[in-house]
Amino acid sequence: MAAANKQRQITLARALPYIFIIAGVVGLIASSVLTYDKIQVLKNPGYDPACNINPIFSCGSVMEKEQASLLGVPNTLFGLVAFTALITLGLLLASGAKIQKRLWQLVQISATGGVVFMHYLFFQAVYRINAICPWCFVVWMITIPIFWYTTLYVLREGHIKVSKKLDSFLQDNHASILLIWYAVIFGILLEHFWYYWETLI
Repeated sequence: MAAANKQRQITLARALPYIFIIAGVVGLIASSVLTYDKIQVLKNPGYDPACNINPIFSCGSVMEKEQASLLGVPNTLFGLVAFTALITLGLLLASGAKIQKRLWQLVQISATGGVVFMHYLFFQAVYRINAICPWCFVVWMITIPIFWYTTLYVLREGHIKVSKKLDSFLQDNHASILLIWYAVIFGILLEHFWYYWETLI
C-alpha cells in the first residue's frame, strides 16, 4: 500500500506541470479570444462575435451582462493574468524547480477561489442569463481539473492537512469524482435547456 501511494505521488508530481501548462494554454487562448471580442463589442455594439452559435451558446448574450465583470474589470482580463501565471508555474515545475510550501498554499487558495468563482458564473449563466458563452465554458471546464489535481497534490505533499481517511478516499477515487463532477454539470445543462435541445431532435 505504501509503495502504491508513493508511486501515485510520483506520477502526479510528474503530470501536474503538464496539466498546468496545457490547461493554461487553453485558458489563455480562450481568454484572449474573449478579450478581443469584448473590445470589438465596446467599439461597435453591433459586432457579432463568432462564438454566437445559437440562442443557448452565445458569447454576445453574456458579455453585455454585469456578471461578465468583477469590480468593474472584465473577467477575461483576470483570465489572461491567471492563465499566464499558471503556464509560468507549470514551466518552472517541468524544469525541476522546487516550490515552497507557502507558495503551494497560495496556489491552492487561488485554485479554490477560481473554482468557486467558476461555479458562481455557471449558476449565473444557466439560471439568470439563460445562455452559455462557449469560450467561458471552455475556461470553466479546465478550471475544475486545475483545482482538483492541485488539491490532490497539495494533500499528498502534506501542505494542507485532512484526515487520512478522507485523503485516501479522494486519492483513490480521484478519476471517478472528476467524472461525476462533469456529469452533474452536463446533466444540469441538458435538463435546464431541454426545451431547446428537443427542438433539434
